[in-house]
Amino acid sequence: MIKSALTLAFLIALRTNQLAPNLKQMINSIDKILSNYKSEILVIEKSSLSEFKNVEMGITISRKYIKQLRVLLREMKFENDEDEINFFKHQKPYIYSRVKFYAKLYQFLLHRPQGSVARQRKFIDEEIDKLQLDYTKNLDFVKYIREESTYLDKYYFLRGKDEVKLITDTSYYLTDDEFSTSHDNMVAKISAYDLLINHYQHLLSELHFRRKKIRALNNSLKNRREKSLRWTATKTDLIELIYSLQISGAIEEGRLSIKQLAEACEELFEMQFDNVYRTYLEIKGRKNDRTKFLDKLKTCLILKIEKDEE
Repeated sequence: MIKSALTLAFLIALRTNQLAPNLKQMINSIDKILSNYKSEILVIEKSSLSEFKNVEMGITISRKYIKQLRVLLREMKFENDEDEINFFKHQKPYIYSRVKFYAKLYQFLLHRPQGSVARQRKFIDEEIDKLQLDYTKNLDFVKYIREESTYLDKYYFLRGKDEVKLITDTSYYLTDDEFSTSHDNMVAKISAYDLLINHYQHLLSELHFRRKKIRALNNSLKNRREKSLRWTATKTDLIELIYSLQISGAIEEGRLSIKQLAEACEELFEMQFDNVYRTYLEIKGRKNDRTKFLDKLKTCLILKIEKDEE
């Protein structure tokens, strides 16, 4: 009897000693993943988020670390509810919100008009209105998160403990229940919206400053010209020329971006582009005569030279 009791006590002690390091290892692993992510994503956060390549890199980095968290959860288990709640309420949404932020920002860049300041301000204001509308659909939960409430955490952030009457986002039923709870996705969405609104407000401030500069420039040029120049070829032709000038370094040794050159042409010819990047994609997609306008310029100049020589 004594021997059996000692054996049982030994097994319990062994199991306890195995779980404690496992728990500590898991917590350390999560903290390390988050720390590495914050260091790597900081480079993107400090870069220009008006460039597609930087936003694409933000998506790639964020997805990489979300995958690391997913793999970790498959290999290890939470020791208590508090650690699991903390993971799904704070740790996972920190990275997942940035996946959503950069993905949404990519779509924003793709559809953002390249026209006047007023047109861009209108577009950004409409994007902010869309975000605010989503807020109103989940006001109770937004309030719960903003106030740092905890009384419903066991339903919101523990796997397998969800309450159907508390679920407003039905897409939850299609998610991986080993790596999701009923509301961790909504926390990430709220954080992503905060990041987006802050970014949009920053863009509006930049546009306001740019509008003041444009007005000052227009006032200084107003007395210098009686009539503006008129571009009589197509906008696509002008965009083809803009890209050629930029990539060749013909203007400011190529230091000006496509966006800056496009804005200069808009001011010079008093016109508005739709989406310069999208038009460039259409030019790239031509099967024949990709440099149609440039070829035309070359042909016209050669004919002029030959005629003069005759």
